[in-house]
Amino acid sequence: MGAAQPDTATEVEKGQTKVDAGLLPRDHYKYRLPRWRYMARQKLLPLVRWETPYLAYFQEHCRTPFLDSYFALTANLGTHTFFMIMLPVLFWFGYTTLGRGMVHILASGVFFSGFLKVLIALSLPRPLSPPLHRITMSGSAALEYGFPSTHSTNAVSVALYGILSLRSTPDVSTTLRFSLEALAWVYAISIVLGRLYCGMHGFFDVIVGICLGAVLAIVDWVSRDAVDAFVFSGSWQVPVVFIVVGLIMVRIHPEPADSCPCFDDGVAFAAVVMGCDVGHWHYAQSSWSWNEPVPATVPYSYEELGLTKSVLRVVAGVCVIFAWREFMKPTLHHFLPPLYRVIESIGLSLPRKHFTPASEYKKVPRLPDDTLFGLSELPALIHSFRRPRSDSVGPQSAADAYETLAYREKKRRESIGTSQSRSPSVPRDVAKYENEMGNGNVDVKALVVDSDDEKAEAEVFRKIERPRVRYDVEVVTKLVVYAGIAWFAVEGIPIFLEIIGLGIASHGFEAR
Repeated sequence: MGAAQPDTATEVEKGQTKVDAGLLPRDHYKYRLPRWRYMARQKLLPLVRWETPYLAYFQEHCRTPFLDSYFALTANLGTHTFFMIMLPVLFWFGYTTLGRGMVHILASGVFFSGFLKVLIALSLPRPLSPPLHRITMSGSAALEYGFPSTHSTNAVSVALYGILSLRSTPDVSTTLRFSLEALAWVYAISIVLGRLYCGMHGFFDVIVGICLGAVLAIVDWVSRDAVDAFVFSGSWQVPVVFIVVGLIMVRIHPEPADSCPCFDDGVAFAAVVMGCDVGHWHYAQSSWSWNEPVPATVPYSYEELGLTKSVLRVVAGVCVIFAWREFMKPTLHHFLPPLYRVIESIGLSLPRKHFTPASEYKKVPRLPDDTLFGLSELPALIHSFRRPRSDSVGPQSAADAYETLAYREKKRRESIGTSQSRSPSVPRDVAKYENEMGNGNVDVKALVVDSDDEKAEAEVFRKIERPRVRYDVEVVTKLVVYAGIAWFAVEGIPIFLEIIGLGIASHGFEAR
């Protein structure tokens, strides 16, 4: 089957330089992107550079220890882990319509923001550090392209959809409606403003993210009745349509020029939609679900179950989800590589960039999940909340490193023949931040290169976040694992809760 296969990710990386998303040497993008994408990227890069000193001015004049911790912590409310844990709870307590809407807008937000990051965002980097401080609880944020902000897209779509749902519910008191709407606004503003405050995104990133989130929320709100009518029709076409459309969406997702996890996120949430809608289609036809207020509603009554059993429902359900993930992920990683090698040997494989083919490795090592943490990552998660933020200045990734080098060269060229230290259009109060751009310390020993020109173009920083090796079997693994998580959330776990005595039917309620 070809060359000897290394056992681990380290061996796969040997002799190679893995670099992060956003700013490799310009020739990298010139030869890997279609010409229109490359030229558009070069046109938009000045915008990222122009807004950086203004972001630094805003950050320095607003910072307090409380806000550092607040925005670092609230950023977790826009992550995949938060949504993958909280969304199933809506279904288990009977909020089927709201839960389905949230699944659809979040899945579309993650998919289309990732689509834009790769296809239209043109590999745009995050704002420079220095002058910005990067305040975050995530060690992998810098691996993605900067534009648009997925956090902002998700926050706005969730808040707007929640407000629309509240205003369409007549039996909610005025006080409760006002309180919940205010909470939705606080949620959205905290996450959007936090992306700027934490130095993770620029104004352009979050503005486009806000617009995208609002559009997706409105589109889903307008189309929700038609989609639900199709899903609950009972037709055999439902699973076929959602599975085929989901696979097509995964296939047409554009390939990034760098190893960017935005594709992985798109796969995961396409799978979630498939599992959710196919699960609801089947659950609605079973005797386990209620048909009121909508089909496929999970039977639940707080008056009947009480606080203790209501909490136990959540604990039991979350445990099932993590058990499924912990079992299925390594199982697929064990059985899929031999199958992939057979497929590859007869020429039927469809390789994607940045994924190592099965013919080049013997086994897949235990890997962290880029989308949802597992039980093995729980200690690290707890530690991150005990020490909730990191505050760093300087490049965190090769993307940052190459932007620093590119901006340094830009300043050098502009300084020839002029004594100006700042751009004429930059206010004096902001000029000091512009002067800090491109001043990161570099380590020219990080790469072996052949000439001084290549050194200047290919330097990377000593301590950067490098993307891990990714394996071809991970795409199918994500599809199966995340479709399974969604199916368990909407059908498997509700039935399981009834069987173990934490449901309504087991307490004498008749299914409606």
